[in-house]
Amino acid sequence: MIHINIGSNLNSNFGNKFDNISIAIRLLIEKKFFVKKISNFYETPSYPNNNLPKFLNVGIFGSFSYSATELRDIISFIEKKIGRVKTKKNDPRVCDIDIIDFNGENLDIDNLTIPHKKCHLRNFVLFPISQIDPNWKHPILKKNVNVLIGQLDLKSRIEITRLNKNVNINS
Repeated sequence: MIHINIGSNLNSNFGNKFDNISIAIRLLIEKKFFVKKISNFYETPSYPNNNLPKFLNVGIFGSFSYSATELRDIISFIEKKIGRVKTKKNDPRVCDIDIIDFNGENLDIDNLTIPHKKCHLRNFVLFPISQIDPNWKHPILKKNVNVLIGQLDLKSRIEITRLNKNVNINS
């Protein structure tokens, strides 16, 4: 299975943060990513500057018949289509899509590292995965997602909010 995390903390020409994430998922589906499950929206403060708009994130998992680099290229296209402009690290953005795990592979090629280098340290990655795939294990660390959540510091575990709102991929 392939795990992808999608985040947004700015409005775009397509709408608000919720809309940006929903559009990104619809575009992935159009590009032949088969979605098996989608998490609820999760909200976290911006890092490292909590004064910036809060982030929304969702996790999705599914399958894709082509390579990880082809998926990365599709993701780059989708981010640009929604309006992402690469700026400084941690700056606000309309759409950020990361491949977290690609069928358990360990890749470091062509500006693509899988599993995502810091996924095991990110509450906005781990909590959605725990919701949709509680048996997932980190491909390198071989630790279950809930063990990884338990290893987060207390602040990371309490500053994330699961919203009672689902992605709308039908409009």
